[in-house]
Amino acid sequence: MPRDAKFDPLFEPLQIGPKTMKNRFYQVPHCLGAGSERPGVQAAHRGTKAEGGWAVVCTEACSIDPETDTEPSTVARLWDQGDVINLRHMCDAAHAHGTLAGVELWHCAQEAGNLDTRIAPMGVGPLPSDGALQSYAHQADEDEIRFLINLYGEAAKRARDAGFDILYAYGSHRALPMQFLSPRFNQRKDSYGGSFENRARFWIETLAALKNAAGDDCALAVRISIDQLLGPEGVETFEDGLKFVEYAESEGLVDVWDVNITQYMEWGEDAAPSRFQKANHQAPWSKHVKSVAKKPVLGVGRVTSPDDMVHILSSGQADIIGAARPSIADPFLPKKIEEGRLEDIRECIGCNACISRWERGAALVCSQNATANEEFRRGWHPEKFTAAPNPGGVLIVGAGPSGLECARVLGERGYDVHLCEAENEIGGHMLDVMRYPGYSEWGRIISYRQTQLHKLANVEIHTSARLNANDILRYGAEKVVLAVGAHWAENGFNVVAMGPLPGADASLPQICTPEQIMAGKDVGERVVVVDGDGYFTGVGMAEMMADLGKEVSILSQYDSIAPMSEFTLEKSNLQRMMHEKGIRQYTNQWAESIEPGNITKVAAHSIWRDGYQRTAGPKSGEIPRRAGDDVTMLECDTVILVTGRVANHELYGDLKSRRDEWQGEGIEDIFQIGDCYAPRMLADVVFDGHRLAREFESDNPARPLPFIRERYIQGQPLPPVNG
Repeated sequence: MPRDAKFDPLFEPLQIGPKTMKNRFYQVPHCLGAGSERPGVQAAHRGTKAEGGWAVVCTEACSIDPETDTEPSTVARLWDQGDVINLRHMCDAAHAHGTLAGVELWHCAQEAGNLDTRIAPMGVGPLPSDGALQSYAHQADEDEIRFLINLYGEAAKRARDAGFDILYAYGSHRALPMQFLSPRFNQRKDSYGGSFENRARFWIETLAALKNAAGDDCALAVRISIDQLLGPEGVETFEDGLKFVEYAESEGLVDVWDVNITQYMEWGEDAAPSRFQKANHQAPWSKHVKSVAKKPVLGVGRVTSPDDMVHILSSGQADIIGAARPSIADPFLPKKIEEGRLEDIRECIGCNACISRWERGAALVCSQNATANEEFRRGWHPEKFTAAPNPGGVLIVGAGPSGLECARVLGERGYDVHLCEAENEIGGHMLDVMRYPGYSEWGRIISYRQTQLHKLANVEIHTSARLNANDILRYGAEKVVLAVGAHWAENGFNVVAMGPLPGADASLPQICTPEQIMAGKDVGERVVVVDGDGYFTGVGMAEMMADLGKEVSILSQYDSIAPMSEFTLEKSNLQRMMHEKGIRQYTNQWAESIEPGNITKVAAHSIWRDGYQRTAGPKSGEIPRRAGDDVTMLECDTVILVTGRVANHELYGDLKSRRDEWQGEGIEDIFQIGDCYAPRMLADVVFDGHRLAREFESDNPARPLPFIRERYIQGQPLPPVNG
């Protein structure tokens, strides 16, 4: 089906310097976890997007020198010839599909930490990092500044030799050019500080070094935080932001502007989770760049709707559609628009699972796209599936995220799939998650898969079909997949005690689980949320109750409420929300017991209440330090238990106990996937269902097949360094 003519503007070519974009889709730099150390993963991930129709694909931040090292988190590097060879592989993968390759050249002074290289970096001032603990910069004098600018120039030459088409002078977020421009960080008194022109000088001279190194071979890009959201302390849109755009253009040093906003240490204001910001949330700031820029402008904002994309172009907000997370969720987004397959677009849900993995030093994952970062090491393609050699009948029990994904992939591979869901609609626990404040977009996990399953004639969906072991054994399927989820512990089972919470009993009217709340169980006026989970459920419950006018307290053993939110970039605004809505926080605290009654009491205690010094030696029946016994009694009407999730394993246990009946009923094997095997994050349970379906014919599908590991093998020649 051809594309609708209204989307034609998205497919118009555009000149950027000496290069031509084949359309207006631009994958902006985003972290992947591959860097230069995993060239296969890097090339395959970006190359898949090139195949999917993106006109530009970029690396993540690319370190220009050992001066800026982000260990244990992985970014790209262009330190030497070995990096050139590895990143050339990515450029070749992009060029094979007529796509341009961009590299985001980066130095960030004290913010890198340099835990591996152990170099004290040079920077705008003798500044400490507020992100990398115990990291300080040496204030570069003017000779050292010229040395730093030369580092950019040398890295640009290596980037050109690797085959990159677009060279960035990365100045957003924590990058060094922005540190020089921002009055918050630049307090120099020499020719690189003070006036706007002096603060902009480092960036301008760096761009000149890139231009001199690349000549006419590469386009020059600037990624800039047009506003640091700090008011007059930082760069503001109508002050230094737009002024720098005009200044750099007057010097003829920019071919394309990549614009975003970000608070210096809160890049969640840029890569904002859907919990707090919706699509195109940066427009009120970024739209002003077009008023002064003569060169093409792109912006970001997790835009997934083709109609919104056209509006961005037609309204004059930008010339190019920039995207990071939407390109991860659907590498084939441009192709699907071009081919008129809008219903097949796998829209980003804004959960930031991708970012959370990189923030923890691991490789990117995606809740919507289980193939993200698996293109090379597992050989998975987001749109192509190997036909099953001998497809048979499969019964999948449970239509939550894992079951839906497993059914989709098995259906694509040709299996005859029956998907049975006990409730009257599909979605599993996601139907509850969608009701938390700010989480409606997570419903795309269901809607995308529902659309795809309805296209597959070999997949049947049965709702209100609660199956027991007898039903499953007699169903007639050759293989059975259980995806029956998990539930919140009704007895307060928790990680602190590795056992139940005394007095916790969700059959009582004063004590609830999240599922019971969502089902309509009555809640009193004073609520205590006991949160041992540390992600969105506890704080989501607290906000729901506060929005209902309840007096809410939340108790957690962690240093902060919902510590996982730090990695998903939600923490800062969650803290602001709890402060604004009057939710009392008790951190580093746990419940010793609950006393239900007309007034329910939660005996809270510090998890550090025992003495700090050990006793002289071991003694049976006692802990080896002074045992604390102090508690704080929290009075309430209702306790909400978010202490831990429990896998729904009973059905599998029943079936396994009757294994001797399987063969007689024609059942070859029974598998567990998703939360009923072990409760995990959404991205991991979707992956679980996808992986099983991809590897359904292996000798032991319950165990993942080996994947390609890119690493140096002892005794083999070392990779090249220089020359």
